[in-house]
Amino acid sequence: MLKLKVCGMRLAANIAAVAELQPDYLGFIFYEKSPRLISDVSTELIKYIPSEIKTVGVFVNEELEKVKDKVNTLKLKAVQLHGSESPEYCAALKTAFGSLEVIKAFGIDEDFDFSGLEAYLNVVDYFLFDTKTKAHGGSGKTFDWSVLDRYAYTKPYFLSGGIDLEHTEAIKNMQDERLYALDINSRFEMEPGLKDAEKIEEFIKAMNS
Repeated sequence: MLKLKVCGMRLAANIAAVAELQPDYLGFIFYEKSPRLISDVSTELIKYIPSEIKTVGVFVNEELEKVKDKVNTLKLKAVQLHGSESPEYCAALKTAFGSLEVIKAFGIDEDFDFSGLEAYLNVVDYFLFDTKTKAHGGSGKTFDWSVLDRYAYTKPYFLSGGIDLEHTEAIKNMQDERLYALDINSRFEMEPGLKDAEKIEEFIKAMNS
């Protein structure tokens, strides 16, 4: 059964509504340039999300100590690194927090060189494959999933980038045991950061049918 991550949560009541659907992961963006940057008020709610939902802080080339501080103060269960963070950076987080899941995101296009992931294999828990854009995710665009045929490693991954209801059958037909989780975001929004809980519920039912 594939895990589900809902990313880009920003508003207090909406966070509560989506949490009721019990996704496996809820993602919160701490990147200043993102339209889904979580507010200070909503940030306080992260600590009160039910423990069975893994809370994920999303960062883009942030100072390591600032990431550590967010993990500590908000009791984050995972971090998603969406910039050009090095293997050493990832290793430092794994060393600092034994139980923290580290997810390293990569923007994928038809020219992506998967051999560059080898240096990360021992320092991250998962990769996340998103559509390559200048905006570090949230584009609402899919990439050609057949490119993943060139992914030669066993490390499990999150599939991201423009996933919508229309993709449920194609996802079900993917024969890749390394596909661990689906990451949904902009295609399930009414505006940046405001998720359509009913549509997410429909997606969950469609994936489980």
